[in-house]
Amino acid sequence: MRVEIEVWRQDSPEADGRFETHVVEDATPEMSLLELLDRLNDQLAEGGVEPIQFESDCREGACGACGVTVNDTPHGPVPQTPSCRQHLRAFGPGRGGSPNLDSGSSASANLDLGSLLKLRIEPLRSAAFPVVRDLVVDRSSLDRLIQAGGHVDVTTGTAPDADDLLIGHDDAELALDFAACIGCGACVAACPNGAAHLFAGAKLAHLALLPHGKLERTRRAGAVVDQLDGEFGPCSSYGECVEVCPAGIPLTAVAAVHREKLRAAFRR
Repeated sequence: MRVEIEVWRQDSPEADGRFETHVVEDATPEMSLLELLDRLNDQLAEGGVEPIQFESDCREGACGACGVTVNDTPHGPVPQTPSCRQHLRAFGPGRGGSPNLDSGSSASANLDLGSLLKLRIEPLRSAAFPVVRDLVVDRSSLDRLIQAGGHVDVTTGTAPDADDLLIGHDDAELALDFAACIGCGACVAACPNGAAHLFAGAKLAHLALLPHGKLERTRRAGAVVDQLDGEFGPCSSYGECVEVCPAGIPLTAVAAVHREKLRAAFRR
């Protein structure tokens, strides 16, 4: 299977970027996007060319480090799936082709071993994520959101008994759903405004549902919203963020930002 890859190259944050086109002749439908980049880097290294810089860690869809934009879509064509779990069998022939979601067939009508597949791979695009090099972006703006309010104060000393702090089952399950956010940043890249409300709302909703950190709830909301307004764009509830979120964070997380902001205003 032949894959033509138009990939973004940028030598440094200050340098002008450009697209380069390379071809991988021996790709297979079972390859993930990262495995395809690995194979391309092998070719480049063999030819004495500097390999393409990209991030990855667990490659199991749990860490969020691997995010790239593929054919103008953060992560790739399969909704709510990180880049490392996007496989070539999901792409239709030609750039922008309809995805083939039948992962059980590696030689489908849409994509077979004789297909020519064209991919354009570039970094996650957002003013909040400056490019470091090639496909690597600086996502420390998300870290600053966590630093602003993603923490709780706890009493030190002997560990409390498990039943000293009771949490209802429904609240615990909902808090865990919001806590599933892996911080990949795809929601920001997908948003036309570059908003991070899905990410920030997941953190605020998660902590608001639990008894831990109740004393900081008002201050946390103000600090997170101020940081959000300072580094990211405004949310217009387009919903593109939900489509690309690998953790399946619901759009209600965006509502949590406004709810916690309003609550903090009345509590001051």
